Amino acid sequence: MLTRYERVLLPLGFGVFLLVAWHLAVAGTSTRVVPGPLQVARGLGELADRGLLWSYTIDSLRRVGVGYLIALVLGIPLGLWMGLSRPVFAAMNPLVQILRPISPIAWIPIAIVLWGIGDAAPIFLITLAAFFPITASVAAGVRSVPPMYIAAGRNFGLGQAAILRRILFPAVLPHVLVSLRIALGVSWIVVVAAEMIAVDSGLGYLIIDARNAGKRYDLVVAGMVMVGAVGFTLDLVFRLLERLRSVRWGFRSTT
Repeated sequence: MLTRYERVLLPLGFGVFLLVAWHLAVAGTSTRVVPGPLQVARGLGELADRGLLWSYTIDSLRRVGVGYLIALVLGIPLGLWMGLSRPVFAAMNPLVQILRPISPIAWIPIAIVLWGIGDAAPIFLITLAAFFPITASVAAGVRSVPPMYIAAGRNFGLGQAAILRRILFPAVLPHVLVSLRIALGVSWIVVVAAEMIAVDSGLGYLIIDARNAGKRYDLVVAGMVMVGAVGFTLDLVFRLLERLRSVRWGFRSTT
């Protein structure tokens, strides 16, 4: 088991090693295309001074938040319905499994035709990116609950609503939480791709605009750094949720 200091120092030390290797590689090759870490840091400072860094990050987060929330509102009830009803599962699961592997990026032309240029197109793509994994995960989680749990609840006089709240929901929450975390990560990837085509703000737009307007590769990499930093933060939030008492039983400690 790693100590608390090791869990902090090991990734920090490896990150410093990569930064030094990056700097030496750029300096040793004298390339003018790939920026070094100092150039990227200056690019981040420039974006912050111009007020673009935070405004574009907030725009991307807003689009992800809206699309992800829509996916939750639609996907969780549908997944519960599929998991609880065999006829509904038999009817809908083939369609879900056919649509789920299709990359949301492949829907970009259709999204632009349907919604035009603006926030609606990336929100639609984010909803698609999160909806099918959430639906499939919730349905699989409900169907994996041992029937004896539900039978025991009914023997104790629990109604359908109480069974959902006190048996099914706690039983599937750890399983579903992992899928929600993965779906959020995919949504964050999709919004960056969608913003390169369908909108004029956001981190994806920042990256493609910096490339097209003057080939500012320092700003391109700066945008990539922000994408990674925000994605890491979102993933960290879900990892903290896994420590809650109501779901901690479903996760094996890896520390």
